[in-house]
Amino acid sequence: MKVLVAGATGALGSQLVPRLVAAGHEVAGMTRSAAKRDVVRELGATPVVADALDPDDVARVVAEVAPEVIVHELTALSGSLEMRHFDRDFAATNRLRTEATDHLLAAGRAVGVRRFVAQSYAGWPFARSGSAVKTEDDPLDPRPAASMRGTLAAIRHVEDAVTGAAWTEGVVLRYGGFYGPGTSLAPDGEHAEMIRKRRFPIVGDGGGVWSFVHIADAAEATVAAVEHGRRGIYNIVDDEPAPVADWLPAIAVGLGAKPPRRVPRWLGRLLAGEAAAIMMTEVRGASNAKAGRELGWRPGHPSWREGLTA
Repeated sequence: MKVLVAGATGALGSQLVPRLVAAGHEVAGMTRSAAKRDVVRELGATPVVADALDPDDVARVVAEVAPEVIVHELTALSGSLEMRHFDRDFAATNRLRTEATDHLLAAGRAVGVRRFVAQSYAGWPFARSGSAVKTEDDPLDPRPAASMRGTLAAIRHVEDAVTGAAWTEGVVLRYGGFYGPGTSLAPDGEHAEMIRKRRFPIVGDGGGVWSFVHIADAAEATVAAVEHGRRGIYNIVDDEPAPVADWLPAIAVGLGAKPPRRVPRWLGRLLAGEAAAIMMTEVRGASNAKAGRELGWRPGHPSWREGLTA
């Protein structure tokens, strides 16, 4: 098929594009920067340049490519996140989840795109009650922290807009926390460095349950969604959701670092804000059963325990 990947040079896009090409698809990689044309070519795709927040630019590129499938992997995350100002640091990404999603959908509808695959997130958006591991049918958080409301609203927007597009097969992939090459949990990544410096403490009981996925496995799942995904939402996570109190010390060992410090919840909230305290103590993980059942996808790295040291 002819596939347009928006966000072709990001951590996931750079893993996804070569896999789509290897699978026999004709791929165009969309980037905002003309300077990244050669990067897209090296990945095996035809580069197209457009500002995803400019509806005319997006319409022009989509009309030129005339794809059968659009894959929306656009984010704007760089540098360290200030958890106290969560929505502020996600503001640019949230515009891509709202405005850019709408522009890509409108342009895709105009050319008759058969399938539209978009990125979402599994983990902190789930309701912080009930089971520790959630499925796609479980509700999102009805009462997010004030600093996270805008970001959760943007996640709801992309999910609702894509799955609600009756004219195409709208597929949403809720990825777990990425690790592997080009991510913050790569050995040379930002969060790995924070763990080495003991600047990533366990807050409170560390009972917040996180789900991870290796970046290569996320790309494989996306190929499966491109080829035969059906309308709906899929959690793309590994087989082992784990509390912070389990995974953070284990990652520290794998990195050759000292054990993480521990701080009480009240102090973590005071120093880093309510969002950080919630993510450390209350969030829920995700089940990958639906992705296995309907996409035929299984993670090549079933657990972050082996994957992070592979």
